[in-house]
Amino acid sequence: MDTAKFKGVFSALLTPYTADGKINGGSVKKIVDMNLSKGINGFYVGGSTGEGMLLTVEERKELFKYAAQSNAGRGTMIAHVGTINTDHAIEMAKYAEDCGYDAISAVAPFYYGFSYEAIKGYYNDIANSVDIPMIMYNFPNASGFKFDKERAEDMFQNKKFIGIKHTTADLFALQQFKTMECNPLVYNGFDEMLVAGLSMGADGGIGSTYNFMPQKYVDMFRLFNEGNIKEAQKIQYEANEIIALLIKYGVFAMEKALLEEMGIEMNGCRKPFTALSEEGKKVCKNIIKTL
Repeated sequence: MDTAKFKGVFSALLTPYTADGKINGGSVKKIVDMNLSKGINGFYVGGSTGEGMLLTVEERKELFKYAAQSNAGRGTMIAHVGTINTDHAIEMAKYAEDCGYDAISAVAPFYYGFSYEAIKGYYNDIANSVDIPMIMYNFPNASGFKFDKERAEDMFQNKKFIGIKHTTADLFALQQFKTMECNPLVYNGFDEMLVAGLSMGADGGIGSTYNFMPQKYVDMFRLFNEGNIKEAQKIQYEANEIIALLIKYGVFAMEKALLEEMGIEMNGCRKPFTALSEEGKKVCKNIIKTL
């Protein structure tokens, strides 16, 4: 398989809502159009950033539809279908394939402390249900399952698996994935360390702050690949100053408020996330002035 279209920087799409809490298709289009106009290579839809675990299966499918329609074949599309229920994940995977997605992805099933064999079966069942490839989602802080090179080599015997979204600060593990014989795609998952991830062999990044400051990550990726590491680091430091503020006041709520400041209706996050404080809203206005 030619994996060129899967390399680069991908926005982990935020999920906008209408005032009455429904998926806001119009705002999805605005985010997609703005990100593509800045050079983003594609979108990771329905993952942690998209509040996927707070949406119903039907809402996640609706989000897949709106995002695919908005993209209209311009960027590479990855649908996150992970959930604790295998049948639901398969249903969403098949729907994403019907919508024209280029790949699916899934976090490991959580809560019950499933065995590795159970997790491997879950992934194979989902991957084998469709004809598009699978990208693993290694997010041990959320799933409780740590994906390492040994398990990856075992899992990737199934040729449907082509990559790993690596959302952990363990950059040694990232580098070890790149030593596998099958040479999987590996995406850096923490926005605040994209340059570090690229230096350890990542093929690109998938991140949430890409939604409102895509140009910074497009430039970081370009500069790194041109060998201009110092300039890439400079932009990383600029992004990290903003990320530090997001962490202080609530990452997703702040990201959505920033897009609201840009004129895109978002209407906050699903409960049990809390609403952004008044102080956080003021900080957003100051951040916008720097972008």
